[in-house]
Amino acid sequence: MLGHEDTSPPERSPRSGDVARDREPRAHRTRHTRGRLDWPTILRNIALGLAVLAGVWAVFNVRLPSIDVLQKDIAAAGFWGFGVFILIYAVVAATPIPVTIMATAGGLIYGLPFGTLWSMIGVVLGCWGGYWIARALGRDTVLKLLGSHAESIESRLTGGGFYAVCTLRLMPGFPYWPVNYGSGALGIDNRTFLTATVVSSLPGQLSLVAVGAFIGEPNVPGGIAVGISWALVITLTIITMRRWKRTRDAEAGAKPEGDAPEAH
Repeated sequence: MLGHEDTSPPERSPRSGDVARDREPRAHRTRHTRGRLDWPTILRNIALGLAVLAGVWAVFNVRLPSIDVLQKDIAAAGFWGFGVFILIYAVVAATPIPVTIMATAGGLIYGLPFGTLWSMIGVVLGCWGGYWIARALGRDTVLKLLGSHAESIESRLTGGGFYAVCTLRLMPGFPYWPVNYGSGALGIDNRTFLTATVVSSLPGQLSLVAVGAFIGEPNVPGGIAVGISWALVITLTIITMRRWKRTRDAEAGAKPEGDAPEAH
């Protein structure tokens, strides 16, 4: 009707004060969430820190017994002696303690075939354990722990793959543990790491086990096995190093083409 006034209350637009009040509970919840401690993460980091400290302590304070003592202790375990051997080997391989004495003891105690088998199981389990510890610790922490090995590991494993792991694993005198930790921290794929570890550890383990078997029972076949295994280590080291360099150079040569701007 003409002249009729609309008496309904006008729609109320939100004011800044109302918006602030609406947002206040959400902001309060955010502050409350941020204020809460993430106990699982804290406890996990504490556990990892204690594990690292225990490993460092073991390097400077724990000394593996002689081969004779190891032989007696494992023999005392009876049928399950091989399980004890594998467990000890895995722990050693996961720490900076050298694995040489364990592989040599494997050959002395079990002979060449079974000594190589048990040694391979132990060393692969230990290397894999070190790999996952490094994945949990992260790049920066691991590089600090690697110390003098950090530069060699970072230059070879950053962006590396199968041949990079094999090359470091086969290098004479280069310890296992920096390769394990470096591979985990620098992003080497789990399957690639395991495959490269099995392939590249076998020659070294075979050569050390052969030495132990020859010490236990010196004979011509044992001496031949020692010579062949060490020749295999040297040959595979040369092959993998060449393959790794070839792969690295090919990737370096492909980068400028990929990074070059497109022509318009």
